[in-house]
Amino acid sequence: QVQLVESGGGSVQAGGSLRLSCAASGYTTSNMAIGWFRQTPGKEREGVAVISAGVGVTYYADSVKGRFTISRDNAKNLVSLQMNSLEIEDTAMYYCAARVQTTSWTRTSLTAAMYKYWGQGTQVTVSS
Repeated sequence: QVQLVESGGGSVQAGGSLRLSCAASGYTTSNMAIGWFRQTPGKEREGVAVISAGVGVTYYADSVKGRFTISRDNAKNLVSLQMNSLEIEDTAMYYCAARVQTTSWTRTSLTAAMYKYWGQGTQVTVSS
């Protein structure tokens, strides 16, 4: 059974930083594509950053490019999201998700519907 547990969320002022972590168990992380997604009430879940299996090719939403960095440590089964220069618009519930990577890796991997396994989420609140 694949399990994903997020941590690191919290409240921060605009311009600040947070680091989210996703601890995975139940599978070999190196074979899985991992992503971070976020959702606010009344809106669809959107892809923030994803990283491929293997060499770790990354894609980012345009809104976070240059501010967020996704990384993975396969030895520890851990995926992190470093979030810098946070904006009020970044306020959301953040989810970690994973899927077996069986198709070519493209920017469409930012699509939430492509992911089978999900964590419970961690809240990020950015205030002025």
